[in-house]
Amino acid sequence: MRIVESQKSKVERLLLFLTISFLPLICFAQDRQSAFDEANAAYADGHYEEAATIYQSLIDEQPDATVYYNLGNARFKQGELAQAILNYERALRLKPNYKDAKYNLAFAQSRIVDNIPDQDFFLSSWARTVRNQLSEHTWIVLSVTLFILALAGLLVFLLGRATWLRKTAFHTAWIALLFSLVTGLNAASLHNRDTLRNEAVITQGIVNAKSSPDRSGTDLFTLHEGTKVTIRETIGEWVNIHVGSNEGWIPVRSLERI
Repeated sequence: MRIVESQKSKVERLLLFLTISFLPLICFAQDRQSAFDEANAAYADGHYEEAATIYQSLIDEQPDATVYYNLGNARFKQGELAQAILNYERALRLKPNYKDAKYNLAFAQSRIVDNIPDQDFFLSSWARTVRNQLSEHTWIVLSVTLFILALAGLLVFLLGRATWLRKTAFHTAWIALLFSLVTGLNAASLHNRDTLRNEAVITQGIVNAKSSPDRSGTDLFTLHEGTKVTIRETIGEWVNIHVGSNEGWIPVRSLERI
């Protein structure tokens, strides 16, 4: 009986320890869900600014694709096109296959004044589209899995006796290795994109791109809010941006990085 009681006491202490350890996390999740529900209720009642404020506070605590998406919806209802596009883009960074975010982003982008076609080589555009279908973590998992498969194929090729088995293993190994490199490059590309954050959205109503990073520069072209651009260089309060076949300098305050 003493042994049973001792074991029971240990189990009770373990349960108490686990409860105390995870209680803050449970409370945080409950508070977060409560705030999320409150924001959704405010949105449903047409109180979009209140909903947006709560969504933003949740994002400040912990970025989340669904919250970014809802914040984008609230901003769109407020007529803030650039902020809507910005948050849809951020939602897709965290969840690349978020269909609702893709649809709403495309709808919001159809309202943009600027209609600047992508001038990149079609293979480059296609490669970026494929890359953006999955998250960095997923590409890494695929790359490692394919690399392990390549090693297994190489091992079977070296140790196998049957000719058909060795041929199959050889072809499996080089194909798996090739796709492991491709998926690894996609993961590296996404990591580089999210680290540098060189994609941005114009948030100022109208902005004139200059030929040089100062107000005395010649006006080259005009951009409107919501247009997505690529940042190439930053000098002081100016950034050199690229969009379509155009390149110029605009004030850093006129855009927000995705």
